[in-house]
Amino acid sequence: MRQYQRLLAVVLFLAILLAVFQLSGLRSHFSVEFLRQQILDNRISGLLIFILLFSLGNLIQIPGWVFLGSAVLALGRTWGGLAAYVAACVSCTFTFFTIRFVGGDALRQMNNKVAIALLRRLDAQPIRNIALLRVLFQTMPALNYALALSGVKFRNYLIGTLLGLPLPIALYCLFFDYLAKALKITAI
Repeated sequence: MRQYQRLLAVVLFLAILLAVFQLSGLRSHFSVEFLRQQILDNRISGLLIFILLFSLGNLIQIPGWVFLGSAVLALGRTWGGLAAYVAACVSCTFTFFTIRFVGGDALRQMNNKVAIALLRRLDAQPIRNIALLRVLFQTMPALNYALALSGVKFRNYLIGTLLGLPLPIALYCLFFDYLAKALKITAI
């Protein structure tokens, strides 16, 4: 039972965080229109708010495409994609350190054959595997939690994240740019 205490701490932390965001009304700020308007109102403070909300939103299960779409609709395909890439990397880093602080390497402590096998595969080529996971799942919060709890070195996590995010972000940028043109939404 002791091996699951850190996992339980992470679940409780995330539940409390989600409850605070839901009950305080802050969760309503995680919409494409709100984020887009923040960026449009003031690029510098808007981008900082965007990065902060992306980082917090990632912790409480807000999908990354909400943020990416907001950036592309506000700044266009190129600058919006760049802003989303920077924000996604900051968000993944923030989530890594937050979850690692709360849960440590809890998945390594589990005596489970599946977990042990998955961690061995991750350890064999951590950068390549993390990059591949990022291509497939981008900034998916559950992936961030699992990698943080896996005990993987931050250096490997960061490099894999930096290498894996550009392709899916570029594809999303093309999609949101196409959508913006179809809906006749102009970026600044």
